[in-house]
Amino acid sequence: MTPSLRDRCLPIKLILSDVDGVMTDGGIIYDVEGRETKRFHVRDGFGIKLWHRAGNGFGIVTGRSSPIVTRRAEELQIEIVRQGVSHKLAEVKHILLELGLQPHEAAFLGDDLIDLGAMEYVGLGISVADAAPEVRARAAHVTQAAGGQGAVREAIQWILAGQEKWEAILQAATRE
Repeated sequence: MTPSLRDRCLPIKLILSDVDGVMTDGGIIYDVEGRETKRFHVRDGFGIKLWHRAGNGFGIVTGRSSPIVTRRAEELQIEIVRQGVSHKLAEVKHILLELGLQPHEAAFLGDDLIDLGAMEYVGLGISVADAAPEVRARAAHVTQAAGGQGAVREAIQWILAGQEKWEAILQAATRE
């Protein structure tokens, strides 16, 4: 990690993330009765729990609306859940204002063009490995993992390492 990226990690207190293509592989599956299902990666969930244990906030800002997302957010105790958001930048600005945070204190994980405004507004815009080329090109950091394949956990671990907190969290987690 370059010194400038480490400096950008230090103030991060809040991670906001898209869902489809970031927390999932981007596939939308409907069963025979028309109900939507999604597949989430368990390591992303544990990463979010570790991020919370470190005293930080995590939120979801997604363009689609789904009861599956609500359920996953409840399961992971994610309190910031904004669904059906067509203007993510405006919503991110609203969330930061609501929480009394400055843009440099937040990161945004995205994968598609709708995420670019939010990614570029916050202190640390992160793209998943299989994001749209324009998104990868404009991200401060690109994960090695694809969306739905542990990219959220990787980003959390990367930020915590940049904050020099990962080793302590790792040691605490291995004692559980």
